[in-house]
Amino acid sequence: MAGKHFQVVRNAVRLSERRLYADIGQDEIRPIWRGGLAATKGVRELEMENGVSVQSKTAVVREKSQLMSASEIDRTVVRLAHEILERNNGLDGLVLVGIRRRGVPIAERLARKMTEIERTVPPVETLDITLYRDDLSSIDQKPVVQPAAPFSVEAKTAILVDDVLYTGRTTRAALDALLEHGRPRRVELCVLIDRGHRELPIQANYVGRVVQTTDDEIIEVRLREVDNQDRVMLCERA
Repeated sequence: MAGKHFQVVRNAVRLSERRLYADIGQDEIRPIWRGGLAATKGVRELEMENGVSVQSKTAVVREKSQLMSASEIDRTVVRLAHEILERNNGLDGLVLVGIRRRGVPIAERLARKMTEIERTVPPVETLDITLYRDDLSSIDQKPVVQPAAPFSVEAKTAILVDDVLYTGRTTRAALDALLEHGRPRRVELCVLIDRGHRELPIQANYVGRVVQTTDDEIIEVRLREVDNQDRVMLCERA
């Protein structure tokens, strides 16, 4: 079944690519999943969670500027950890839920900072949402929720954690998935970057940095757990 599902996904991606080639030309195509962006001389191989990768001509972006360095990311995580603890009066009944992929290491970093402050380890869970990243993709506009490891948020305060908030579609999918793990007392959203351009009435409770962007610009959050480096870049389509 897994092989059949993979083949169906791969065929769908190829069909979508052909349609976009016909509509807007290959240089405008940006099929990207929230997975790694492996830079190779200005051209990135953009890996999707289902194992399909698209390379070179179909996904070329140029770096414009660095928005956050490693030290700035670390200081931002410390601030966000303090804000969450202050608003929730500690860790009692709190659970961090990272939205895969880069939301997970951010949630784990938040948990380590909270542990240093409170001397108590908060639980960290994962929501696996497979999609063409909604702040980068031009193929698919609807995230697809994948089965996740069992955990419970019943009567707890769940803090959803993600790297970039853009249209809000990823967060909407994560909210739907979260309710399958129980009925939380409250759900809050924590993001490293809010780049605006919302398509749904969703706002973050905790924001590392607000960045004004155009639709042609791309935010790349690179974390050492995934990308072997820590920095946030502002890029644009070549």
